[in-house]
Amino acid sequence: MARTTPRTRFAAGALTVLALAGCSTIGANDGSDGATGDATGAAGATVTLVTHDSFALSDGILAQFEEETGLTVKQVAPGDGGALVNQLVLTKENPLGDLVYGIDTTFASRAIDEGVLQPYSSGAPAAADAAQHAVPDDDEGLLTAIDLGDVCLNVDHAWFAERGVPEPVTLEDLTRPEYKDLLVVTNPATSSPGLAFLVGTAARFGSVQYKDYWAKLRDNGVKVAEGWSDAYYTDFSGADGKGPRPIVLSYASSPPSTVPEGADEPTTGALLETCTRQVEYAGVLAGAENVEGAQRLLDFLLSDAVQADIPGSMYMYPVSSAVDLPEEWERWAPLATDPAPIHPKDIEANRETWIAEWTEIVIG
Repeated sequence: MARTTPRTRFAAGALTVLALAGCSTIGANDGSDGATGDATGAAGATVTLVTHDSFALSDGILAQFEEETGLTVKQVAPGDGGALVNQLVLTKENPLGDLVYGIDTTFASRAIDEGVLQPYSSGAPAAADAAQHAVPDDDEGLLTAIDLGDVCLNVDHAWFAERGVPEPVTLEDLTRPEYKDLLVVTNPATSSPGLAFLVGTAARFGSVQYKDYWAKLRDNGVKVAEGWSDAYYTDFSGADGKGPRPIVLSYASSPPSTVPEGADEPTTGALLETCTRQVEYAGVLAGAENVEGAQRLLDFLLSDAVQADIPGSMYMYPVSSAVDLPEEWERWAPLATDPAPIHPKDIEANRETWIAEWTEIVIG
């Protein structure tokens, strides 16, 4: 299912909330019985893919894998990125499937520390590219990078041009009086990009100063939306031109979706000095019934077919350097050259504290 708008992954805040997340399903599987294939990955067997609920490849991509291997792919989607990891932890004695895709930077260390994965080193040609985005200290090869993206502030070019106001450039700019009441972000307790942005500010400013930064944003009128869709389509002026705020938290890949019909330039742009990088990983689940099938499916996620499909279907950047990005991405959606320097161990140690402190400062 190809998408026409940036991804809308909602994630993960307090683990107590995640623990209540129900198990939803996509595809043919009801999500209750796990994998049913044999242990060899032979033709006719089943391999169960556990993903977040925004996983979506174009029609026919997974069918190609099934045709090539004779395996049948079932899909289970327990929820957003945080709920995905939480469900893997809760079910690790009876895993939901064979392969997981969609564990991102903010939850990678939790999945590793909880022992829900088993090692696998892919031999796919893109594995060397994937290794460049490996989780630090993942010496066993429990997670393999599949795609990546940058969470960044986006601006509405026309709004600033019409008013003669210079567009902001840095995070610090957002605390200045000329940008009062212009910014909308998403709640890190309920939104994956919101959590990534919060983590990025902690990385940029430090564990104490980041609180001062958010207090300044609060005093300068920052608005908080519960999810990306509300922020982008209701509060932001640059998407459909209906919202009052010209600065929004979104992705570096968002601007190409704002090129008007018949035009060749987007109406929005990403502020690349405000970005936090998210990498999404896949891994074979500990206790998987179909280990070989899971390994073959992970290899397929690194194939040219899947890697080339990722920008259009999931609005993320492929890890493979062998596939070409869409032309509009080459022009209007570059990755940041200096994203916030985050480390999964720091996130794991501080995630809940950061969310609690942010909530007290910004929400009250």
